[in-house]
Amino acid sequence: MTELHLWLRHEIRSTERRTPIVPADARRLVESGMTVTVEESVQRIFPVEEYERAGCRIAPAGSWESAPEDAVVLGLKELPDGPELLIHRHVFFGHAYKRQPGAAALLRRFTAGGGALYDVEYLVDDDGRRLAAFGFWAGYLGAALAVLQHRGRLAVPLVPTAKEELDALLREGEEFTALVIGALGRSGRGACEAFRAAGAEPTRWDLAETRALDRPALLAHDVMVNAVLAASPVPPFLRDADLDDPARRLRTLCDVTCDVGSPLNVLPVYDRTTDWTAPARRLRERRPLDLIAIDNLPSLLPRESSTDFSAALLPQLLQFGTGAAWVRGLGRFHQACREAGVGEGEARHV
Repeated sequence: MTELHLWLRHEIRSTERRTPIVPADARRLVESGMTVTVEESVQRIFPVEEYERAGCRIAPAGSWESAPEDAVVLGLKELPDGPELLIHRHVFFGHAYKRQPGAAALLRRFTAGGGALYDVEYLVDDDGRRLAAFGFWAGYLGAALAVLQHRGRLAVPLVPTAKEELDALLREGEEFTALVIGALGRSGRGACEAFRAAGAEPTRWDLAETRALDRPALLAHDVMVNAVLAASPVPPFLRDADLDDPARRLRTLCDVTCDVGSPLNVLPVYDRTTDWTAPARRLRERRPLDLIAIDNLPSLLPRESSTDFSAALLPQLLQFGTGAAWVRGLGRFHQACREAGVGEGEARHV
């Protein structure tokens, strides 16, 4: 799409070191005829000079607000609180389509400004499978942190690392039992790999096992990772009463999906996520139970996770606006606006 102007924004979250497009793939976009502008960012794992050598234009951090109206703003995590009117098309993980806290306010900013959100979580193929995701690395890191917490070896605050260093840490420590729910998905496969690196062959549950949940069996594991992001209501995997079950062996829980606040949350036993400064939160003191629920886990391995994600997103960006996945994505945005009761009177992107 030769007329597309893609604008890679700086991430406002200080712990976000990933990028949706790495310099090598940015070069391919430029060579395809696109204009690619990259904002300066002190934390992005790839220096801005690498993008400049790839043929990209360079702009100050946060300057997307004054970008040409036809530019497509590309990012990963949340936008700043301003401007109130969002006039551009944005591609990022909006977390606004399942009535999450703040969802209606974000959608209202788009509709008021005439912009549109293409949520990467809903960029899917004809069968509903996501086309670009950080899931594997989210699962891997979620399980790795859970292991280190369980063994009393989780150093805080968290800092980005290399996979080789993390694997070396996982190989040291006592034995434990592990459960992965959603084991057949990307995140689940990543979690299983981390547990194997730590010397544990995890129990793997997926749809068949959660359809008739064996809760005593769940509670009999030492460590659990949830990798299920529900798209429709399902009975919760854990309830408050389960945490007080005298037979509970479970001591460390990691929720990779971090769907807190959503009515579809399968782990309604906590009300806020954790972060790099305080990655684990104690849910119960008697028979201790610790929770890890960090919503940007792959940023702890920013180079590996960015490279994989960029490779998956690149072919989609080369078809931006015309590919069926983008048409579906725009339709999902309008559906979410209707469901949230947010007007679309000035929307330009239909």
